[in-house]
Amino acid sequence: MTTDQTSPATGVKPLRADARRNRARLLEVAEAVFTERGTGASTEEIAREAKVGIATVFRHFPTKEALLEAVLVRRLERLAEEGRRLIIETGPTYALFAFFDLVLDQSPVKNAFAAALADAGVDVRAATSEAGRALREVLTALLDGAQQAGVVRRGLEVPELTAILVGTCRMLEHLDGHPESAKRARAVVRDGLKACTGSPEGPLPQGRAHS
Repeated sequence: MTTDQTSPATGVKPLRADARRNRARLLEVAEAVFTERGTGASTEEIAREAKVGIATVFRHFPTKEALLEAVLVRRLERLAEEGRRLIIETGPTYALFAFFDLVLDQSPVKNAFAAALADAGVDVRAATSEAGRALREVLTALLDGAQQAGVVRRGLEVPELTAILVGTCRMLEHLDGHPESAKRARAVVRDGLKACTGSPEGPLPQGRAHS
């Protein structure tokens, strides 16, 4: 079977090897341009940086939003790959916190991409659903490993950890321009995730109602 035959499973003709390389190159250049110049950068700028015609860009990505969406999905997929690598290379004692820092460091660019897509009317959650599932699977594995290693509190579950990550990203946006305050705030959050010593751990304590 030749590489340009239509797939019987999907009904979609797979890209030839050169077309795949061109698409990958466009995504790489687009990510660099959007990151450096902001999401307002044009497809013409990206075409010039990639040294291709604008028609080549539109052949792969019919709109700027489609290109920006593909870049965001690629970043999320790469983040999941990094999480899997951390599990293997650093072990459960360090992997979750290393991933936590990675997410925080990348959040400003990721949030800018997501905001631009949302402003254009794109359902970001739906567009990134597959990459989001992969990230949740990685986060689950990271959390399980850290809890089994005794370095993260056992009562914490993935929904709360996800909310903490999102909230911390927003907090750091608020502290933009105040690096020392941001560093201290990150340390407070990390300390809150760590396993308590000297007492048994159960579910996270609920707030006590005032009388």
